[in-house]
Amino acid sequence: MESISLTINGTRLSCPQGQSILQAAEAHDIKIPTLCYHHSLKPFGACRLCLVEDEKSGRIFASCVTPAASEMVIHTHSPQVIAHRRTIVSLMMAEHPESCIVCNKGNRCHLRMIAAELGIGDNALYPMPNFAALEQANPYITRDLSKCILCGKCIRADHELVCAGAIDYNSRGFNSRPVTLYELPLEKSSCTFCGTCVSICPTGALSAKMQFVGTPEKESTSICGFCGVGCSLELGVAGDKIVDVNPSHLKNSVNDATLCVRGHFAHDFLNSKKRLTQPLIRTEEDLTPTTWDEALETAAQRMLEIKERYGPDSIAFLGSSKCTNEENYLFQKIARTIFQTNHVDNGGYMSGRLFLDLVDKRTDGAGRFNFFAGPFSGLEQAEVVFVVGAEPSQAVPVFDYYLKRSARKGIPLILANHRKIDLAGPGSIWIHPQGTPPAAGRTADTFYLELINLISALLLDKEAFDTSFVSRFTSGFERYQEELLSLSREDCLDKADLDAQTIALAVDLLAGKKITFVVGDGLMLHRYGKETMDALLNLALMTGSIGYKGAGFHIVSKENNLVGAWDMGAVPDALPGRLKVARSEDRARWEKAWGVKIPESRGMDLLEMIKSAENGRLKALYIMGENPLRSLPQPDLLLNALKSLKCLIVQDILFSETAGIADVVLPAAAFSEKAGSFTNMEGKIQCFSPAVPPPGLGKPDLEILTLFAEKLAAPGNTGSHQQIRKEISSVITSYSNGAACKHPIWIREKAQPEDSQAEEHIRFSPVATSAETEADGRYPFTAFFRSLRFHLGSGTRTEQSSRITAGEEQGEIEVAPADAEKMSLADNDRIRVTSAAGKIERNIRINPKVEDGHIYIPTAFEANGARLLLRLEPFFENDSGGWSSCAVAIDKAETMTMDR
Repeated sequence: MESISLTINGTRLSCPQGQSILQAAEAHDIKIPTLCYHHSLKPFGACRLCLVEDEKSGRIFASCVTPAASEMVIHTHSPQVIAHRRTIVSLMMAEHPESCIVCNKGNRCHLRMIAAELGIGDNALYPMPNFAALEQANPYITRDLSKCILCGKCIRADHELVCAGAIDYNSRGFNSRPVTLYELPLEKSSCTFCGTCVSICPTGALSAKMQFVGTPEKESTSICGFCGVGCSLELGVAGDKIVDVNPSHLKNSVNDATLCVRGHFAHDFLNSKKRLTQPLIRTEEDLTPTTWDEALETAAQRMLEIKERYGPDSIAFLGSSKCTNEENYLFQKIARTIFQTNHVDNGGYMSGRLFLDLVDKRTDGAGRFNFFAGPFSGLEQAEVVFVVGAEPSQAVPVFDYYLKRSARKGIPLILANHRKIDLAGPGSIWIHPQGTPPAAGRTADTFYLELINLISALLLDKEAFDTSFVSRFTSGFERYQEELLSLSREDCLDKADLDAQTIALAVDLLAGKKITFVVGDGLMLHRYGKETMDALLNLALMTGSIGYKGAGFHIVSKENNLVGAWDMGAVPDALPGRLKVARSEDRARWEKAWGVKIPESRGMDLLEMIKSAENGRLKALYIMGENPLRSLPQPDLLLNALKSLKCLIVQDILFSETAGIADVVLPAAAFSEKAGSFTNMEGKIQCFSPAVPPPGLGKPDLEILTLFAEKLAAPGNTGSHQQIRKEISSVITSYSNGAACKHPIWIREKAQPEDSQAEEHIRFSPVATSAETEADGRYPFTAFFRSLRFHLGSGTRTEQSSRITAGEEQGEIEVAPADAEKMSLADNDRIRVTSAAGKIERNIRINPKVEDGHIYIPTAFEANGARLLLRLEPFFENDSGGWSSCAVAIDKAETMTMDR
């Protein structure tokens, strides 16, 4: 872009042509005061405080909306400019209530800061109070619009960044205010309570409801520990507690000025009374406080005794997709080097890790092809986005903002979901079962697989595949082509109960384009999840949607370090760097680095560990940062399995259900209390430092593991974060220690391979179809499980947030109006839901978006009771029903009981 030169305050500088004067000044650290400007929003020019003077013409104009011109001479603080600014601020202060002492914005109020810089204290103007009622019915946001200065930031953030459209201007002149439609309360609007308006408001007009009153003593930047987006946070600290959370507003961060309701308001769990503050050890039937030395000595001695008596296969390690890269690395290293076991897994088993394994297997773990779509910003360059079994607005809201902004810029969206999600709009195509008899009730199993097969077959009919990519970089296409050609299109339409016209529109839209796939839990936890994933990978290969900017897969991750735990080898079949346990040359690289022999066979995954504990083969389990007793189905079976262990060690931040049955409990530090790095959904590694110390005697997980290794007389398994990063990068050269905190360097850069004689080829997998299933008359309804934006996963942490638990959402089951009418049900009536596995009771909410014969049950609420309807079955097995839906019966409950 062509540059121009101009002078600001006597400083000669250059800037790209078309940049505003304010942007040019900011780029050269020249401060111009403003209240309505934010770098992530379109310039608005409302507050007029950014006035500057043009020396040549004597004109005064708003610098945020005035493009810089060549050879301009600008003054930002001339006497004329200062006089105008003082007048503007004085007028604002005349309408502003004199409540600074009791205002939560305190010293962070931008109006107060600018007034102080201009020397404005007592206002000489006649007061013009503009009273507005205080709005604080919801547990998240307080609105005091008497302090509103009409900068428009909240409205523009709502429309431009979050794309919710919950608020806009109403009335004119003195009565103008940002309000919801019909001036309803926020909780009755389309507001998602992301808090973006709060963090971007320059005054106290919008503030977060807090137990703490006043301004935090200091602020510290960190990375959110909830979902896989990896938002950058600004943590407000008072004493040794986190009292306020806001987005960091860093330009290069994934979220900039935005957050979601969890990221903004659920972090009060950090101060929960259930935080573990001291080590505990079981004496007879009770857990009693002890010293660190005794707890670690007991844990080490028991584990070594079990290894000596029963062998390495009797011990397993469950790491965490919530803990840092460094902690997961050391955790699996201890398992493999000291206990000689590959029985290592993490909580990502219940999220998207199995899909990552499928991708890896296509290239035998040695491919240079990157199936992943990379930075979220690439969505704006996507040719078409295909969302399958995902509801990003609930699971990963900040990623959803990217999708909505892309759609507004004209990127076409195709949505495949049983339920109409927020992304569905005039510019999108929503593919869903039609609900026509006799298909209704059986498409929960068949929908996704038959849909992807049908789309692939119809694209093949149109010859809409990338012949160059297929011939150069794939194998097995001829067989795949034959199988698709032999596929009955009518059978696919019938099995999935699809509308032929809608499918035709989708196929026309996909033809000739590189596809960006967004895959969520609705598919990953599905009965035919593996087969459908394979079909999607085939479709990506057929269309050449690999290695192009913006194309590929976004795997919706509800765990903040799902990718990092996989990268670090906290899985049963891979070593750090995604090197395969089964491949001798991969093992040799880490055997040389660690100086030990690594077992050759694949270890047990999470469900295999439970099965092994149940039948008595597994004797000891070390759990770090996971709560399987709350997150997995059939908790009674799981409880018996864990209780049968001779040694259960739990290392966590909260006294969870699993910690309550442990033999040794080690109090760990939350993300805000330690240093480390997380790897987000993009593959971007982000480092962070502690903002506060852990409560009580708690310690960072890395320090606990180091002390544990010392008790095991294995000092080589210790080290700081920097030493561990250096150790990893010595073997995995793509993990650059120096850049680990700045760039997404672990996932390789996306580039279309150029070597036409490449030895590596990605395989097409055989076409699979769904089996015909007969409906069980005892269970005529289909229950789908939803993760709402207020909770995450099983709710272990978010249930400890007083603001989240006080919210309007209480886990009500959504029922179709026709079904409610048949059963004489009304809103807030209580129903009993029964499956082949168990039963729960909940209140209901009648929702016209729900199809007849379907119900939607939110997870995490009421101790994650929804899991009681599912069986504890491994994924990807022929007789597995999956964890995304199940057949149920419903009837009206006469008495009120909790899920059981």
